[in-house]
Amino acid sequence: MAEDLIRYDIVIQDALRGAVRKILTEVARIGLPGDHHFYIAFDTNAPGVRISPRLHERYPTEMTVVLQHQFWDLNVTDHAFEVGLSFGGIPEKLFVPFSSIKGFFDPSVQFALEFEPGKTAEELPDDLLEAASDQEIAEAIVEHVERETAKANANPGEAAQDGSAAATTQDGVESAKEESGADVVSLDAFRKKT
Repeated sequence: MAEDLIRYDIVIQDALRGAVRKILTEVARIGLPGDHHFYIAFDTNAPGVRISPRLHERYPTEMTVVLQHQFWDLNVTDHAFEVGLSFGGIPEKLFVPFSSIKGFFDPSVQFALEFEPGKTAEELPDDLLEAASDQEIAEAIVEHVERETAKANANPGEAAQDGSAAATTQDGVESAKEESGADVVSLDAFRKKT
């Protein structure tokens, strides 16, 4: 048998992702028609996916969301969709690249599509990947600061009283930079020198 140099499997996956994009674009424009609603499963570790650390902790590899009665701010672009959903009464904003989708299901008509995440000829734009990286860095910094704040609140007698709190914060930023493996520029670098 000859080798598939066209890669029909990837062409078909991209075409089906295009169908999901078109469906969601229509829903963003006119709302869900009739009894239609969607279950969308995606890889939470795929490049460009943005979900809160709380959700990522709960869904470390895969997550399925339901677009039915309570969702808001559905925004669809060429490469991803963004939507607001509530989890346990807490509103969250999710950003999901189409390349991360594993499954799309509309139970009202028994329509289903299955995907292999990452199996796409379409590359995510650099600005999308950069934004995802920036968010990861920010989340690492927030997590570190929250840990340090919790420690300081648990041991208030050990808190620095000689003005070294700023040094502790700077140490926290440095520590978060090391944890994330990224370059973080301090705001001090942009302040006017007097």
